[in-house]
Amino acid sequence: MSKILYFRLFGIAGFTLVFDQITKVLIQYSIPFESSYFPPDRVTVVEDFFYLVHIGNKGAAWGMFSEYSGILTLLSFAVLLFIYFFRKHLELHNGSVQVAFGLLIGGILGNLIDRIRVGHVIDFIDVHLPFTLPYILPSGRWPAFNIADSAIVIGMLFYLFLSLSFTNKKIH
Repeated sequence: MSKILYFRLFGIAGFTLVFDQITKVLIQYSIPFESSYFPPDRVTVVEDFFYLVHIGNKGAAWGMFSEYSGILTLLSFAVLLFIYFFRKHLELHNGSVQVAFGLLIGGILGNLIDRIRVGHVIDFIDVHLPFTLPYILPSGRWPAFNIADSAIVIGMLFYLFLSLSFTNKKIH
């Protein structure tokens, strides 16, 4: 990998990490912490749609596996090590793939720092959808999330898209 490609990967990861941590510190000092899924203290950004809250999540997405917070911390380290050791197989020499993994690494590090620093992941983006989905979103409220979560999801979806594109190019 050339130094320019390392710069791209680590630049995106670093920017994602710093942006994530700055937003979380701002939330920590401006909105009271709530352990409830429905916090009474919230800042309205767009009425009936978008709010800022301060929630702690010891689990993964949707608070799943919250009783295994320590294992989730170790899993974060394991994923970072996997990316490092399998970087050649993951096509990390490709600039677009580095964008995807920059987002992924920055997001993983952002949530990992939270787990180590405060014992849970700080979630603060609270979206209320104008519809419900039985058994999935009965209230129409999407689980609170943060910048790191968004970066992880976008990075994974982008890498999936790129992987499918690479596969199609290799087949034809």
